Amino acid sequence: MATGDSKSESADKSELKANSSIPLAEFVEDVDSFMKREENESAENVLVRLDEQHRKYKFMEYNILTKKSRLKQQIPDIKTSLDIVKHLQSRKESTDPMETQFLLSDQVYAKAKIPPTNKVCLWLGANVMLEYTLDDANELLDTNLDAANKSLAQVEEDLCLIRDQTTTLEVNMARVYNWDVKRRQALQVTKS
Repeated sequence: MATGDSKSESADKSELKANSSIPLAEFVEDVDSFMKREENESAENVLVRLDEQHRKYKFMEYNILTKKSRLKQQIPDIKTSLDIVKHLQSRKESTDPMETQFLLSDQVYAKAKIPPTNKVCLWLGANVMLEYTLDDANELLDTNLDAANKSLAQVEEDLCLIRDQTTTLEVNMARVYNWDVKRRQALQVTKS
C-alpha cells in the first residue's frame, strides 16, 4: 500500500469516527508486537477483552437494527400523512364535502364526509395531537420526512461501520487465538 493510500485510509477512519458514536476496532497487523504491550498479560485475557468488545458491537448492531426497523415503518406513515394533507390542500377551494373511509380499529372502517377545511390535526406522539393549518402541517411533515430519511441513511452507514468493526474484531480474535496455539506448540516442542 502506498503512503498516500495509508493517509487517505486513516483520514477515512477518522471521518467515520467523527460521524458516528461507534468506536473503531484496531486491526492487529502484527500479533507478536500486539501481545508484547503492557495491557496484554496473556492470550486468554486478550481474548476475553476482545470477546467483551465483540458483544458490545453486537448489542449496538441490535439497537441500530431496531432503529432502522422503526424508521422504515415511520417513513411510509409520514408519506401517507403528507399525501393526505396535499390532497386536502387541493380540495380547499371546493365546496363539496369529500367522502372517505377512516380506520376505527384493525380491519374496521367507517364512512365519513369531510367538509373543505384549512386545518388538520396531526398526532405528534406520546398521545399528543395538535391542530395545524394545512400549510404548516405540510411544512412540518416535509421536515419530518427529510429528517427521517437522513436518519435512515445515517443508520445504514452506522450498520455498515458496525459490521466492519465486528469483522475486524473476529479476525483479531482468530489471529490472537492462532498465535497462542502456535506459541503453546513451540513451548511443547522445546520441553520435549
